[in-house]
Amino acid sequence: MGQLIKLQDYVSRYEQNIYLYPSRYVRLKKQQWEKLQAAWENKDEPSPFFEKNLFEETWTPEAEEKQILQKLKGLFRNERKAEEMMEINAAESSDKKQNQDQDQADQLEFSVSYSSRPHSLELLKQQFLDQIFRFQMKWASSTLMEKSFVDKTFYYNEQLKYFMQRFPDTFLILFRPIFQLKNAPVETETMMITPTELWCISFLEEEENAVFVGSQEHFWLKRGKNGEKKILNPMLALNRTEKIAKQIFKIHDIELPIKKAIISRNGYIDFPSAPIDIQFIESRKYEEWFQSMRGLRSPLKHIQMKASSHLLQYCLTSSIRRMEWEQQDE
Repeated sequence: MGQLIKLQDYVSRYEQNIYLYPSRYVRLKKQQWEKLQAAWENKDEPSPFFEKNLFEETWTPEAEEKQILQKLKGLFRNERKAEEMMEINAAESSDKKQNQDQDQADQLEFSVSYSSRPHSLELLKQQFLDQIFRFQMKWASSTLMEKSFVDKTFYYNEQLKYFMQRFPDTFLILFRPIFQLKNAPVETETMMITPTELWCISFLEEEENAVFVGSQEHFWLKRGKNGEKKILNPMLALNRTEKIAKQIFKIHDIELPIKKAIISRNGYIDFPSAPIDIQFIESRKYEEWFQSMRGLRSPLKHIQMKASSHLLQYCLTSSIRRMEWEQQDE
């Protein structure tokens, strides 16, 4: 499951310490899956930390957030002051006591279980992925001191779930990030940072079996069952995304290959004179590309963390201080 390190301009836990949270996520996810699988195999009751409304229609991000905050406040009540607890050191050598306290808080947020016992291991895996998706959304839109107001449509965004649920844990995702460049915000295409390269990815998926006729012009032509229509050339935004990444990498001496891809999982791309620096991954080529990406089992690498750190530094962040901590200060 890919890690969502940045979602548009929302505050991200990964911005606090990109060298700490990716490995922490992998560890917590592994621990929770082992607990959940063992409970399922032994036909045990759901975990006491499990909130039963996670899979009910009444579930909302706000309700879940309120419940987790109540638990966190209880956790910190008899510990050091909240501000001291929230400090994130810049490396894995952070103070041992602080890391233990943060681990306790993360364990609460990552506690998962099932509301009714799934009939198969595959269903259990999907329920697990759905729960972890919500926790990843929380990490990508809040810290324990700040929060951003998330557009609820992201919780049901198919492309976002695709990046987070179909790729390895070592893939770090910036989903449609907004960069602050020369006092102007610039929204880009999605970036996927693997241990070996950075992918800038754009999707063309308006309807099933559509044919997209590519060119160097400002508009492309889409041919579908309802006729033809013009669409904006996706290479424009993709090239802009690559240019921003290249500039940041050059400033900070980061040597990580950058690749560009236009993906149409359910359609076709017809572009006889296509530029060689963009991969056009349409339905006939998609499965091969997808399996090659999923097969990349390299661990997290330092250059990957360095690239992610500097990309995040240039991203725009809009957030507010949590009301709970404002009241506590008063």
